[in-house]
Amino acid sequence: MEVLTRRQLNRALLERQLLLHRWHLSASDAVERLVGLQAQVPSSPYIALWSRVEGFQTDELSAMVRDRKAVRMTLMRATLHLVTGRDALALRPALGSFLWNALHVATPFGRNLVGMDLGELAATGRKLLDERPMPLAQLRSALAERWPERDPISMAYGVAFLVPLVQIPPRGMWGASNRATLTPLESWLGQSLPAEAPPDEMLMRYLAAFGPSTVADVRAWSGLRGAKEVVERLRPQLRTFRDERGRELFDVVGGSLPDPDTRAPVRFLPDYDNVLLGHEDRGRIFEGGANLAGLIGQPAVLVDGFVAATWRFKREGDEPRLVVHPLRTLNGDEEALIGEEGAGLLGVLAPSAPGAVRFRPR
Repeated sequence: MEVLTRRQLNRALLERQLLLHRWHLSASDAVERLVGLQAQVPSSPYIALWSRVEGFQTDELSAMVRDRKAVRMTLMRATLHLVTGRDALALRPALGSFLWNALHVATPFGRNLVGMDLGELAATGRKLLDERPMPLAQLRSALAERWPERDPISMAYGVAFLVPLVQIPPRGMWGASNRATLTPLESWLGQSLPAEAPPDEMLMRYLAAFGPSTVADVRAWSGLRGAKEVVERLRPQLRTFRDERGRELFDVVGGSLPDPDTRAPVRFLPDYDNVLLGHEDRGRIFEGGANLAGLIGQPAVLVDGFVAATWRFKREGDEPRLVVHPLRTLNGDEEALIGEEGAGLLGVLAPSAPGAVRFRPR
């Protein structure tokens, strides 16, 4: 069985994540190719696409959110993602059992709902949000009127886990500021979805966008506890490799495996970019020996394909700045490339004012 090196896995991941060069794709096609974009921070999907899509304009993605072509909702790992409406209908049923289990195993809310008829809770929450979209705090108050003896926070989160819900605009539109207001996915899109569906197609798409990957990687990205069984069921359709530690890797037939010496450009990644979260072993994207404590979820700078710095957007007086915090010593050429790419990002984050890229000492 062929052994793939860390650098080969890095270049495969970058190519499939549209990070070896910018692609000529629509925002919709890019979001679907990436199987959604992490969206805890509303601006993150926009920065993610700017780093990946040639000529990307924030208005394109904002229009998709406004026109119900893209939605923000809880999906993989029970975290907030931006996906196309088409993918919302495809992915959410595959995650129904996972989200049910997550409510009871990974949160305190399920324990507080023991003895409740969760079907009735879900139906009541859906009806309330169908009648009037509302923030979670208002849903909590409305549910407390129906069940005053129950913990209202747990009931509201129970509805959020059990019912496919979306955050409606202007939340999620570029430059908009509004609290998250929820409504049922089916009502928002005007389409129904099955209660549950096999996750096979979802995991095949994961491998196309993140592979080659171990079963543990598949589980880390999706949250599915039964990932091993699904991968074994799909094995006849997959090709296999091993990594340098002898672990079996699974991949789609025809998945790209670029030359490991392929040049990787500097790229700025937003908070919680999935390229940093899509594997149990993150060594294919983080520098060898990097202390990951405190790094996971931070906006990152890729240099030669690996995380070499973190960054933050700040304003100092009237001047917008990208403050880059190196995680290793950068040479002059690397700093120059970071500065050039950072200047382009500043043109998106603060188009009306000249900005600067600043490096903090290690």
